[in-house]
Amino acid sequence: MAGGAVPTIRAVSTEPTTASAGAGEPPPSPERPQTSRRRGVASNTAIFSIATGLSRIAGLVREIVASSYFATSGAFSAFTLAFQVPNVVRSLFADPALSAAFVPVFTELLEHGRKRDAFRLASTLFFLILTVLGAITVFFVAAAGLIMPLFVGRELQPLQDLVVGLSRVLFPVVLILGLNGLFVGILNAYDEFTIPAISPLVWNMVILVFLVGSNHLLTGDDRLYGYAFGVLAGTIVQFSMAIPPLRRLGFQIELVFDFRDPRVMQVLRLMLPVTIGLGLINFDLLIDSTLGTLVSAGAPRAIDAAFRIYMLPQGMFSVAIATVLFPALSRFAARRDYDGLRALTANGMRQIFMLLIPAAAATLALSTPITRLIYQHGAFGPSSTEQVSTALFWFAFSLPTSGVNLLLTRTFFSLQRPWITTAVAALSLAINTAVSIALYGPIGIAGIVIGTGVGSIVMTIGQAFLLRRHLHGRLDGRRTLIALAKMSIAAAALAGVTYGVWHGLDAVLGRRIIAQVISVCGGLAAGTVVYAALVHLMGIPEARQVEQLVVRRLIRRDKRP
Repeated sequence: MAGGAVPTIRAVSTEPTTASAGAGEPPPSPERPQTSRRRGVASNTAIFSIATGLSRIAGLVREIVASSYFATSGAFSAFTLAFQVPNVVRSLFADPALSAAFVPVFTELLEHGRKRDAFRLASTLFFLILTVLGAITVFFVAAAGLIMPLFVGRELQPLQDLVVGLSRVLFPVVLILGLNGLFVGILNAYDEFTIPAISPLVWNMVILVFLVGSNHLLTGDDRLYGYAFGVLAGTIVQFSMAIPPLRRLGFQIELVFDFRDPRVMQVLRLMLPVTIGLGLINFDLLIDSTLGTLVSAGAPRAIDAAFRIYMLPQGMFSVAIATVLFPALSRFAARRDYDGLRALTANGMRQIFMLLIPAAAATLALSTPITRLIYQHGAFGPSSTEQVSTALFWFAFSLPTSGVNLLLTRTFFSLQRPWITTAVAALSLAINTAVSIALYGPIGIAGIVIGTGVGSIVMTIGQAFLLRRHLHGRLDGRRTLIALAKMSIAAAALAGVTYGVWHGLDAVLGRRIIAQVISVCGGLAAGTVVYAALVHLMGIPEARQVEQLVVRRLIRRDKRP
């Protein structure tokens, strides 16, 4: 249905140049969308990893500053809950679910030369998101006083009003990120990852400005409102950054849309299980924080602070690999090239394992020194360090499986069979909840996080088993298990060397900030050298792939056509 005063997204008639295929990519086709710069999968992964890594570092700086102001106080736990509830709703209705459901359909239309249909689909979804998420946002802001107390346990009851007030400031990000998810999905389909990777860095920088400014202008718990408004402002800036690259690709807003487009229903049908699946996954941290309010007023913030450190290697490696491979996976699936899909997925799994197994080993070895170095400043004291390091230690066990889950989930999405991963995610959530409830009483924070780890392992095994069945009984399982065993041996050596070097330097240098930096970084550097040497000696192919990727990025820039 065409009509009136509503815009659509339209592309110019010129066809973008075709990029050279990266490792594991399908050969280029005339209809395949590309940016004007030639990038393979490996190059895109490097760009996304570097930009995302910088974003994670900026986010960590933001967390350090916030923790120096608020430590693991009950008020900061109130902010944590007020942030996490809208974040779960965002995962249900906004950018991750929308992108995962939209990209395969959008890519399939482009693969078959139906660009106009693809752009009309994007236009219709824009206004559908604006209407639905706008209504949800208005409802939640009005009903926050009834909804948020459901997540506040006995230890946080005195701060219930603060939780409600902060959530009302934060909830509009759901609408903004819903629209942003559509724009990012279009950019990703065109293999444009730079702006989507950089914008979270800018998001963190905007929040930092508000956080520091509010600490000087406001007092007491009101400073957390400055933090919340910073999140809202940063999200607006992040959304605005996606608009210029869309224009460069030839998109513009028109007064046309069509809600009767059958592909809209196709996206919505895909989005329903994707929404449930991603929502269930994101419920893990909310469950941890909600159960934390039954342990102590500071437990939710302690768990969240540990999670921020845990997400640094996740964002640099697994999120980057899964995001960059998703359009290529979708193209393989659209062409019914299951051999290519299998090879790309298996290789991506081994790359993630190769990067996250040593990250997990290093975190296990230095959970307390890392926490002390990052957070123990200002109001953040040794007792807070103990709580956060305990959570971080147990989070480390789920680091490799959580990273692989991202890729396996995206593979099911590319096959347009999201109900499978949704069912596995539901099982994982149930196991996580049961284990956490059983253990939080006797062992506190550790018991809550152990539940998350167990659920993550179950999800990895379940997804791999079911994906293997859908790929004609093969997923390079034997090769992956052999590589996994070799990586684990190398990671054990890394952990021993990392701890030994840190311990020696710590004993000599002491605990001043610069001394902590030297001892922690020295331990990590020594362990990394040992790990790199061992994986090369054991002949793990993915080690060579990563080395070549890094070398290419160091010795040359991307060439323009």
